[in-house]
Amino acid sequence: MKVFVTGATGFVGSAVVKELINAGHKVLGLARNEAAEKALLLSGVEVHRGDLEDLESLKAGANLADGIIHMGFIHDFTRFAKVCEIDRVAIETIGNAILGTTKPFLVTSGTLVVNTGSLATEDMLPNYNGHNPRLASEKAVDVLAAQNVRVSVVRLSPSVHGEGDIHGFVPMLIDIAKKAGSSAYIGNGENRWTGIHRQDAARLYTLALEKAEPGARFHGVAEESITLKSIAESIGEQLDLPVVSIPMDEAAAHFGWFEHFVNIDGPASGQLTRDRLDWEPRYSSLIEDLEQGVYFK
Repeated sequence: MKVFVTGATGFVGSAVVKELINAGHKVLGLARNEAAEKALLLSGVEVHRGDLEDLESLKAGANLADGIIHMGFIHDFTRFAKVCEIDRVAIETIGNAILGTTKPFLVTSGTLVVNTGSLATEDMLPNYNGHNPRLASEKAVDVLAAQNVRVSVVRLSPSVHGEGDIHGFVPMLIDIAKKAGSSAYIGNGENRWTGIHRQDAARLYTLALEKAEPGARFHGVAEESITLKSIAESIGEQLDLPVVSIPMDEAAAHFGWFEHFVNIDGPASGQLTRDRLDWEPRYSSLIEDLEQGVYFK
């Protein structure tokens, strides 16, 4: 099929594009500027100019394609509520453009929106009464699914890791450690993230696009429980820095705005995703990538 992909030049998106092409699909990639256009052309991708706030470009891209993967997101945490609203409107716009069709529409979310503090599973819906602005994206999916749009969700782990990861959560922890002179975790460091290699995520998106039903949720989770302490220890070892525990009342001073993510406890399962899509992660783990120096070249 011909697949319209937003975020096609991103860290995960570029891997998804390659996986789609290898699986025999054609790709129409959204490009917001000349640099993105050049990158897509080099990858053998047809270019569609526009951006997430250009709603007419999103409608046109959806209409030109047989399926849609929405991975684009404005990663500006200084205006997080605003960019989440932009995402909601983009999802709504694409969904309305394909009403009455059977085009598959895959939306990106995160496992951390679901059920922090205990194991999140694919069949769990977020608590829409919560205060996380990111919840609006999944709520938009539910609205579209109720209208029989073939829309589904891939919830990615907080760490999608691998070669070329320079803007993700782990690079943020590395940068903080370098500036502080120590690699830290909060309290006992037993709170948990999940992880997935970008190549495993790319394969997951392709399978989900081909097989998903309206309202389905899939978890991009290869490792369901990685303690923040183990991540901090691996970073400290690679940087030859001391590894320290930071008390809660000093966490904001050390981590800044990133404190919330370092303190969150967000284990999640990917078992239903594996069963439903016949998908099995096969690439390196996060700790293996850290120990092998992927983030320190």
